[in-house]
Amino acid sequence: MLHITAKPARQLLLPWRYANRLARYSALASPRVAVLYQALEPPIINGVQKPKKPGGYQDSGADIAYNLAQCANVNVITPTQSPVPEEDGDWCFPDTEEGILSAVDKGANYLWSNTIVFASHPLQTSARLSRFEEKLRVIGQGPLVVEKYDDKEYVNDYLRSVGGFTMPRVFTAPSRSAKDIAAVAEHLSYPVVAKPIRGRGSHGVKVCHNKDEFISHASALSDGNMSFMIEEFLKGEEATVTVMPPTEKGKGYWALPVVSRFNHQDGIAPYNGVVAVTANSRVVENGDADPLYNRVARECEKAASLLGLTAPIRIDVRRFKNSPDSPFALFDVNMKPNMTGPGRPGRDDQASLTLMAANGLGWDYKELLRRILSTSSSLKTLRGLRPGGGFVVRGKPVMLDK
Repeated sequence: MLHITAKPARQLLLPWRYANRLARYSALASPRVAVLYQALEPPIINGVQKPKKPGGYQDSGADIAYNLAQCANVNVITPTQSPVPEEDGDWCFPDTEEGILSAVDKGANYLWSNTIVFASHPLQTSARLSRFEEKLRVIGQGPLVVEKYDDKEYVNDYLRSVGGFTMPRVFTAPSRSAKDIAAVAEHLSYPVVAKPIRGRGSHGVKVCHNKDEFISHASALSDGNMSFMIEEFLKGEEATVTVMPPTEKGKGYWALPVVSRFNHQDGIAPYNGVVAVTANSRVVENGDADPLYNRVARECEKAASLLGLTAPIRIDVRRFKNSPDSPFALFDVNMKPNMTGPGRPGRDDQASLTLMAANGLGWDYKELLRRILSTSSSLKTLRGLRPGGGFVVRGKPVMLDK
């Protein structure tokens, strides 16, 4: 039975009436969840704009909402009175200020932030949401944290500076001028990987085996107004580690089973919209018993803890050499893992790397979503989070209390 609560669209209520409505719904035992999708264009940050996902994650947002609606003790708020399972847009709200307020007006006391957030995002800046920030709960990362940590070069340099993490060798990226690109190309140890520092998936990622390939790819990135980073190419097995945040006081970050990846295209794992992850990925059985899988899982847990993240993340790792005794290096921290899954008609073959990892624990998609739902933080907490795990209220650091 679908537990869906929705009302016909109408004019938004005044702010004080929103607050009264939310207080009443917050007193209910069951979460009333509204899923947000990416309607806003990511801003230009330090001259770089992260590409917007085609469709704005509405497909995975609909998967999340549809499956949560079938979970006991969970109510799902939808934009339409009678959402059609096959229609993505019937299940989730735009992440605009009006879209979020509409979800609250319809009774949502939980927001599933299935979108890309940033410092100027309404979840961070909307004054009209401020009166709800203590009672409204959000599944997702803090916007100020994401804006900083979506810069892959910044995160990798941060982990290197702290120490204790196995990382690939990094090269100084040039400016976007043709002259500087050509100069840097002379001194690289090929093969290297050149990729956007604010990329999405494998978009713009390429293995460059020689100077000519690097100049061609770096020039294309520069022409597309993309700042990029350069790392050594890791030649061995690739894997990915999903890390869950603490869900109980006193508990730490913990990794789901490692998922190994294969059948790369030109040395890079292809975008899951082109090749389904089930066709090129598998869960590593008894990974904790293997010293190298165990070690990289613990490093990923440590990285998530250091970054102070409040929702699941996925860290891509790869062995230095194509040998089972070669250690893994962390090379890409993904702040928003893909969350597609089966359930809706015609989507029985849908999966994600995080879901595959959860399957390794015996969880199905609904159980994974229930577990992630339990990681929610108050909007007030997320607004106070700062990069590095800090939490600030009125200028004073305090302990993170979810």
